[in-house]
Amino acid sequence: MKTIIGVRFRQAGKVYYFDPGENVLERNQHVIVETAKGVEIGTVVLPNREMPEEKIVAPLKGIMRVATEKDEEAERRNREKEKDAFRICLEKIEKHGLEMKLIDAEYTFDNNKLLFYFTADGRIDFRELVKDIKEDDQIILLADILSGSPFTNALSVLDEKGMLPNTLVIAGMNMPLAITAVLMKDNFDDLNLLKDTLLSEGRAGLTEFTAVADEDEDDL
Repeated sequence: MKTIIGVRFRQAGKVYYFDPGENVLERNQHVIVETAKGVEIGTVVLPNREMPEEKIVAPLKGIMRVATEKDEEAERRNREKEKDAFRICLEKIEKHGLEMKLIDAEYTFDNNKLLFYFTADGRIDFRELVKDIKEDDQIILLADILSGSPFTNALSVLDEKGMLPNTLVIAGMNMPLAITAVLMKDNFDDLNLLKDTLLSEGRAGLTEFTAVADEDEDDL
């Protein structure tokens, strides 16, 4: 058995397990942990409890610390900055007449990354929007098909800015697998580990069928 806590990073987000160490934590306490996006602040939704090790996805990370008042204030400032980032991105979308719907803007706790979530039905020209992206930022690009205007256009823009080496690109995604990718990204420090996990789950979801003709029937 292993002592774990369950931590959630957004109000409706997935619950992730962490090792509390010597800390005895209560529900709704905040903790600082390291995720694939960087250092984050999360809310304890499952206090200390024992769990069989076979039910835990290894490796089980420990928390960095229980959030301090300074951490709480930094998080409040981030939430305010997200409102500004969301507003500025909306202004850029409207300025360039982009047919896309902005869903959310999210700063990591350490302020090293700013994430934008959006949906779009057709081709989007991202060249103006990505001008402010730093060269060392990590980018995850998911697509439901192996080609097509939105997908190839995004790749072209990233290529023009020399950002492809820092981009994880996975096509042929279905909606459940894309949702899995978004929820699991916090569990990995290395995008290659996220890639391997998604490809493994994708392969596991494939099923081979053998079609055999029935001699007595016209249909297969």
